[in-house]
Amino acid sequence: MAFPLRLVVFDCDGTLIDSQHMIVAAMAHAFETYGLENLPREKVLSIVGLSLDEAIHALVPDVEEPLRRRLTEAYKGAFHELRNRKELAEPLFPGVRETLEALAARENVLLGIATGKSQRGLRHALETHELGHYFVTLQTADDAPSKPHPEMLRRAMRAAGADARDTVLVGDTSYDMAMARAAGAHAFGVDWGYHAPEMLRVAGADIVLSDFSGLAPALDAIWTDSNVKETEPAGGA
Repeated sequence: MAFPLRLVVFDCDGTLIDSQHMIVAAMAHAFETYGLENLPREKVLSIVGLSLDEAIHALVPDVEEPLRRRLTEAYKGAFHELRNRKELAEPLFPGVRETLEALAARENVLLGIATGKSQRGLRHALETHELGHYFVTLQTADDAPSKPHPEMLRRAMRAAGADARDTVLVGDTSYDMAMARAAGAHAFGVDWGYHAPEMLRVAGADIVLSDFSGLAPALDAIWTDSNVKETEPAGGA
């Protein structure tokens, strides 16, 4: 029996790559540049997953738009300048490469990314870790509205030719879970990122993983259930 095409879409920051030190440092630089008080680390990390414009707005909602635009540009500049500092390295989380390799080896499984990063930032991260060849679709804040709007995930599904019922979004924030739900896809949370597991569950996570070794069994469980439902005779007879 031929199995339908499956799509697994990953968030990037906080799910595949631990970019927290770089994000916090770049945001601090942007705020200091314009004489604003630095925000607590937890506050800064709470907006990871949003597009940069949306993130700045969430952090300083009372600041006028011209200054928010300047903060956005200052953050981009700082992020680029700080990339080579070893203490701000952006390592892969444990198990990422092995998981991607195993999933990509499956005949009917395609992989994608949906992230609040820019295309430039995402491609740099993938090139640094030599991960780009695993993904058939890369959706970023340059291409669609910020999470939790579902358009990024919808674009990924269209690019891959996958149905929503056969698509799983893997992410670390409530924005990811809400995006998946709005797109009609499955939502898998991870507990090593920047939002607490309870926030992920409240936002609609089907499951919250504690490490990447749990992803393949969780995928097999929902896909097996989906296959059973697809092949059941009408009326259950």
